[in-house]
Amino acid sequence: MKFIHAADIHLDSPLAGLRARDDLPGDIVHHSTRRAFSRMIDLAREEDVAFVVIAGDLYDGKGKDSNAALFFAQEMQRLGRPCYLLRGNHDAESVIARTLTLPANVRQFSARTCETFLDRENGVALHGHSFPHRAVPEDLSAGYPPPVAGMLNIGVLHTSGDDPGAHAVYAPCTAAALALKGYDYWALGHIHIRRVLSDRPWIVFPGNLQGRHPKETGAKGCSLVTVEDRRIVGVEHRSMDVLRWVALDVAATGLDEAALTAAIGEQVRDALAGADDRPLLARLTISGTSDRQAALLNETDRLAAECRNAAIAVGGRLWVESVKIAARPVRTADVGALAELRDAFFAGLSEPGTTDKLLADIAALRRKVPAPALPDLDLPTDEATLRQWAEDAWQLAAAAIAGTDPA
Repeated sequence: MKFIHAADIHLDSPLAGLRARDDLPGDIVHHSTRRAFSRMIDLAREEDVAFVVIAGDLYDGKGKDSNAALFFAQEMQRLGRPCYLLRGNHDAESVIARTLTLPANVRQFSARTCETFLDRENGVALHGHSFPHRAVPEDLSAGYPPPVAGMLNIGVLHTSGDDPGAHAVYAPCTAAALALKGYDYWALGHIHIRRVLSDRPWIVFPGNLQGRHPKETGAKGCSLVTVEDRRIVGVEHRSMDVLRWVALDVAATGLDEAALTAAIGEQVRDALAGADDRPLLARLTISGTSDRQAALLNETDRLAAECRNAAIAVGGRLWVESVKIAARPVRTADVGALAELRDAFFAGLSEPGTTDKLLADIAALRRKVPAPALPDLDLPTDEATLRQWAEDAWQLAAAAIAGTDPA
């Protein structure tokens, strides 16, 4: 017997900032989450799985458009076998998830309490507790029942686990506590990066099916789980994404224009070689130090074109989402009046309370930024980063004051 464990589908979630781009082929960008989901249904049919588990966030939030739900119904008809569906934090906000009648083969876990579904034909018990609302601060797993004797027990849970990273904290728990439940497999959702927290028992975040913004890089997909004699014998990642985000980071230190172009081309070729024949969306970051830093700020279009040109040369499909110039100007020694100005510049930053006030102002600015733009926001959040920004600003100011061109 086999089953599929997936999570964080986010049907019809837009790819951040790309829908208005007229340089990207429509068949690359449009409906990527739907096409990835259809690939997963193809996999379920090809592998003849017994059922599919979706551990939360099938939908993408408050949207009222029923088209995503109708698409899901069509795919469930094509699946033709049970789908066990848990509502996550995004589904809890979704009007469609709360109101539209589910397809006949979909069994949705209760949001009032932990519910157990028994698949007696395959000897499987599935336990899950859907989110009743978006903000769930308590550990839902604490209310999951003991395992059903003589059956393969699967816990389905949408949770941040004990992750301290970028994901919001919902239904927190620990792998150790989950293991103590005595289940054979924990099908988790919410963290968009594939993570296997344990293989005794299996505790798995499959990641999302399709990357949606530049920070969701690499292969995305689901877990194909193989069971023999009611014992899990294999958990395999299968890539379902239809396009893939990649980060290209090229250090400009010591490189002139020609050498930098060559280094960009090399990274593009490496990325395409590892893309599993998927089209790529790339964010190019120029890092390191450069005496051409100011000029690079005005060359982002050229650098993006160099990426495309390198891809075309090897027959690959790669488009550039954005170019970030993170390279710092080469630091020059300050003498005479410039040294005095530098001392005055940094003395202001060192005044009591100044750093804290600046960071508080920046934090307030972050709170005003729309959620879709947050992944692209690059603002300092700590004193060390703020001081590095100040150093970069001084180098540019000093060059201008001295009447030199840092390019």
